[in-house]
Amino acid sequence: MIGSASARDGGPSGDGPRERVDEAATARAVVDGHGVVTAWNEGARRLLGYRAPEVIGKSGARLLADAAHPHVPDALTGQRRWSGTATLLHRDGHRLTVGLLAHRRESAGDDDWLLVSPATPPEATPQDDAFLRRSFAQAPYSMALYDTGLRLRWANGDMERVMGLSEAEMRGLRVTEIVLDPESERTEEGMRTVLRTGRPQELGAALHLAGHERESVWSVSLVPVRDSGGRLEGVLLSAHDVTEQYLARQRLVLVDDASLRIGSTLDLPRTAQELADVAVPRFADFVTVDLLPSIEGGEDPPQGPPHGPVMMRRVASQSVLEGCPEAVVPHGTVANYPERSTAARCLAEGRPVIEHITPAALADLDRTAPQRAARMRQFGFHSVLAVPMRARGLTLGVATFSRHRRPQRFEQDDLLLGQEITARAAVCIDNARRYTRERDTSLTLQNSLLPRQLPEQAALDVASRYLPASARAGVGGDWFDVVPLSGARVALVVGDVVGHGIQASATMGRLRTAVRTLADVDLPPDELLTHLDDQVNRLAGGGDTTAPLDGDIGATCLYAVYDPVSRHCTVARAGHPVPALVRPDGTVEFLDVPAGPPLGLGGLPFESTELELAEGSLLVLYTDGLVENRGRDIDEGIAAMREVLGRPAQDLEATCDDLLSTLLADRPSDDVALLVARTRALDASHVTTWPVSPDPAAVAEMRKAACRQLSEWGLDEAAFVTELVVSELVTNAIRYGRPPVELRLIYDRTLICEVSDGSTTAPHLRRARTFDEGGRGLLLVAQLTQGWGTRQIPNGKIIWAEQTLPAD
Repeated sequence: MIGSASARDGGPSGDGPRERVDEAATARAVVDGHGVVTAWNEGARRLLGYRAPEVIGKSGARLLADAAHPHVPDALTGQRRWSGTATLLHRDGHRLTVGLLAHRRESAGDDDWLLVSPATPPEATPQDDAFLRRSFAQAPYSMALYDTGLRLRWANGDMERVMGLSEAEMRGLRVTEIVLDPESERTEEGMRTVLRTGRPQELGAALHLAGHERESVWSVSLVPVRDSGGRLEGVLLSAHDVTEQYLARQRLVLVDDASLRIGSTLDLPRTAQELADVAVPRFADFVTVDLLPSIEGGEDPPQGPPHGPVMMRRVASQSVLEGCPEAVVPHGTVANYPERSTAARCLAEGRPVIEHITPAALADLDRTAPQRAARMRQFGFHSVLAVPMRARGLTLGVATFSRHRRPQRFEQDDLLLGQEITARAAVCIDNARRYTRERDTSLTLQNSLLPRQLPEQAALDVASRYLPASARAGVGGDWFDVVPLSGARVALVVGDVVGHGIQASATMGRLRTAVRTLADVDLPPDELLTHLDDQVNRLAGGGDTTAPLDGDIGATCLYAVYDPVSRHCTVARAGHPVPALVRPDGTVEFLDVPAGPPLGLGGLPFESTELELAEGSLLVLYTDGLVENRGRDIDEGIAAMREVLGRPAQDLEATCDDLLSTLLADRPSDDVALLVARTRALDASHVTTWPVSPDPAAVAEMRKAACRQLSEWGLDEAAFVTELVVSELVTNAIRYGRPPVELRLIYDRTLICEVSDGSTTAPHLRRARTFDEGGRGLLLVAQLTQGWGTRQIPNGKIIWAEQTLPAD
């Protein structure tokens, strides 16, 4: 209700008319759940004449006129609100029909009802039309009324402000004549739809209005206006500026997009480029990302903000113009940023910097960076935002956002958005930097643990490859090795430790060392894998206090031993892919080697397979990364390998290259180790064998036989040492071993002397005391030869000694 002002309104009397609320203008009563009146205001007294003491505490039903509306109390049951008319009984006895609105109020006790009705309903007055016109003119939204010819009839004050035109200047014009914009044509089409269908229309419009610096976004409602008979008289246009809400949504969309697109890989330059790609064109027209050179290679940058001129490397850029013609610094180049430059100030202050490019700023830039100033003038740069890239307390570089096509300058909201997406990129770049450091360390460790060059031996021609996984997967634990054994034999090893990173590489190194140690004692392949399995269990269980890992360790391994004298090859595997064999006639097959369990399961046996290989056969050992790359089925990989191996190759190196190029179309998702070996054979001209009778007199005969054979081989200079070795080994076999005894000389890169007997008892090297009559023989052998040892065979043992051949 509108009335005159009073002192209780909060201002001194005489200030002019002010709005005042008359509480008594509404009749209010409260009735509890039992129908008893519990509250009665002055408005209710004015309406029905009863004073509060006459009503409160009594049944409200007595106020109904002769129970004319007994349905009113019943209608309230189960509802939260009720509205309608009721005939009430005035205190003086006359009936009064009123509009009644009832609200149920919930409380801790019983619910009650608040009943309200206007005590003195306002009546229509001649001034209502002027009241409505003033309300229309002063509404806070832009509003305009158009007739059926779509000509403007009325416009309120906010519409005049937005358009920069008065109502008189716009009256009689259509929307498309007031605003020259494609959106106005869409709006006018919507108005035609309203007149044709009689239904309201809702539109969204982005307009660059005259007199406004930037484009604005509007929510437009088009409502039909009808006369009392329902005939359409025109269309009411109501527009609300939702630019800020639209920009806020766009910022949220950009932040969400940045969280999805930035950091898709652990590649540092690519992560920086993803930041630039996300920001252009939705946030900036030109973006550059520069990093401190000290972080290259994964190193930590210096603590604290840099001061003075800053050297930074350009790692990424993006522009709305093709080819980034605005760029002064090429990718990968280290450039100097003067102390007063935006980027240098941003890093020195440790906070974002917004700089609006003015003629004075360009003149100052002419003195320090004339080329940059020239590019800014050429492309019309007008606003720059530089944001420091910080992660985990370290300053990595700076991201610079520039605008030269869109007219809007960077504002505070833009600064927050720039910080948000840059912070996301900074964390991802730091992750990439740390990963690069760890990967380089792992790769260095891996390469140091793999054989630098394969050992010289006459049994096999060998070629190898090691290819680390892609940067995202990380360095793994694949390895290979070639181990010369006694008797001119050679062991081929390929293994794969589950996982990636430094721990996998370190575990690989320990297993490779264990294999070499076990190979030195000439264990058969199946026994060697059994001992290796025990070693893996000790590592996983923490029994070895120097183990690099705690918890489960998984690994696979294939171990093969080739003897060039017998041309026998013995193979055993622990969960590893089977080797391929290419016979001299070109036939390709994959050997049927029993599939032992992966290392680390413990308690399960391993089996070996022995086969005879023709000279010139090709053995191919590999890890699963070669045949299962990028989710490819292993059968497809095996088929592709079979096809490659079936083609003639120039040499072993070419075979390795063909396998990698065919089976790995791109950088592998897992490490790859490859070992290709072509077999050789030592014929009778290089191997001589004599049976030895169990008589001490046979020692002299064996010495003479050995010397004659050395003379045939042209090794007379080695005769003296060979006589001593043959004498000692044959004597020991006759004295301490069991028949049959056999002497064998092998002429290879070295001269190998082997004596076998039927006993499994192995001799031990010891230092003889002064008055001992024996014990000096093996010590003498050890002193005169390159190496000596014992290996077990199915029917006894072999004691061997290896001599270096004369230089000529």
